Amino acid sequence: MITAVDGLKINYSTKGSGAYVFLLHGWGANLDLFAGLANELSEKYTVVSMDFPGFGQSEEPNSDWSVSDYAQFTASFIQQFDCTNVILLGHSFGGRVIIKLSSLPDLPFAIDQIILVDSAGILKSRTPKNRARVAAFKAGKFVLNTPPMRKAAPGAVDNLRKKMGSADYVLASERMRNILVKTVNEDLEPLLGSITAQTLLIWGEQDTATPVADARRMEQLISAAGTDVGLVVLDNAGHYSFLDQAYTFHQVVRSFLRIG
Repeated sequence: MITAVDGLKINYSTKGSGAYVFLLHGWGANLDLFAGLANELSEKYTVVSMDFPGFGQSEEPNSDWSVSDYAQFTASFIQQFDCTNVILLGHSFGGRVIIKLSSLPDLPFAIDQIILVDSAGILKSRTPKNRARVAAFKAGKFVLNTPPMRKAAPGAVDNLRKKMGSADYVLASERMRNILVKTVNEDLEPLLGSITAQTLLIWGEQDTATPVADARRMEQLISAAGTDVGLVVLDNAGHYSFLDQAYTFHQVVRSFLRIG
């Protein structure tokens, strides 16, 4: 289904009935990845999945959004359903948005429970090798974007991106690349203590994008504020733990949300 939110056409789906659960996908993904989970949760809940702006069948933002912009947008999207209480589940980038959303003042709804799955939000420390690679990419991009070089080698910048950029960066449009750079460089650690909803962290043991150390740091910071928080680490699972160990993942979520 398509709806308009803050002037953007947004693709979403709903399933089931009861209290509301909103599923927020990761960077480069779309709502289809949550189809199996939505079926499980719809036994008890109204499950709403959406494509974030710039992903799936939703329109791109009309400017270079920050995490705050995505959080404000998500609040507007949820508000369309006239919910007073919600449960939020977010994977990777979706978790990042939930952390920011939880810190917003005067939300028009209460967040009862949160499930963060292989969530982003902890700023990675760059090694000297990483810093050198980023500096080399910026320098190369600057040189190749000069008029003489654009004329002599019109595809050189794209080739440089393919060679040195991450898969997410390479596959994104120019606007979404700018947004990606802004989001991955924002440290959300200071906001974790503002989470007051009961929180479950689910992580893949072999996650290299957001390692288990990030989960343990989140658990520490959220619980320090007195919030009820738990961490489940799934064996033989990576960054997409909800797909790698779907059955176990579903059972953990069902238990947390008291389904069945």
